[in-house]
Amino acid sequence: MADTTEARRARKWNATRLPDQTGRTAVITGANSGLGLATAQALARTGAHVVFAVRDLARGGAAAAKVDGSTEVRRLDLADLDSVREFAEAWDRPLDLLINNAGVMMLPEQRTKQGFEMQFGTNHLGHFALTNLLLPHVTDRVVTVSSGLHRGGDGVIHFDDVNLRGRYSPTRAYAQSKLANLLFTLELQRRLTEAGSPVRALAAHPGYAATNLQSHAANPLMRAVMGVGNRIFAQDDKAGALPTLYAAGQDLPGAAYVGPDGLGEMRGAPTLVGRSAAASDPESARRLWRLSEEMTGVTWGLKPVG
Repeated sequence: MADTTEARRARKWNATRLPDQTGRTAVITGANSGLGLATAQALARTGAHVVFAVRDLARGGAAAAKVDGSTEVRRLDLADLDSVREFAEAWDRPLDLLINNAGVMMLPEQRTKQGFEMQFGTNHLGHFALTNLLLPHVTDRVVTVSSGLHRGGDGVIHFDDVNLRGRYSPTRAYAQSKLANLLFTLELQRRLTEAGSPVRALAAHPGYAATNLQSHAANPLMRAVMGVGNRIFAQDDKAGALPTLYAAGQDLPGAAYVGPDGLGEMRGAPTLVGRSAAASDPESARRLWRLSEEMTGVTWGLKPVG
């Protein structure tokens, strides 16, 4: 039988091929909308108990009510390290899957409660602190959502001043935060391996997916362009969530990075993808880890196995 386009398409990985999640617990940051909600729906539908870690409990509750499966809602504000600590301190049971999904994108210059640049503080530092504080409970894997735009901006971490004082631009700050997500995953996996832990750290990116993130861009022209792109070119949130679900459910090596298999990794079925040289640099990963510990006051606490 000929290997037709339709036959090949039928073999493409999708959420219906997600392994049974019965008995597993997943925490998803930013699960109240967009990619996070699509991820929550897929995991709950296959049996997982999904915890919506969200800033607004009312919105989180309304979103959870749309999900067919077992859910709960807990408050978490990644832009406030006190909130991150409160969330982690209240956690008292095994956690199979932590999905660091929440994020902000190309905002006007703002600061977190502790005074950090908002995109770096939310997208990276908040998740860095949350992961380390929850890690003693994690049994399977940590999936962190990055972006193909980690290659953008200046393509580096501005170690001299990650808060970008005096040189802030929305795109530079966003690219830096997404690069930080990949370096964090790289160093987290190195430390897990060194500690003899079976937990895996992975990263994913959605390609070009239509979400509400683009509506908050600082530049009005960019918001308009993204709005048109969302309607014409982008995948929907369910398709955009597939790389995260693939990373969460498939047997992949630690530090793997998953994205769409189409042209420019903009859309398509999930597959392993490459990353920039800067995102693959182990010394930068270690340096970022040390800086993140200093900025958050949260340190590596996983004891070696055995």
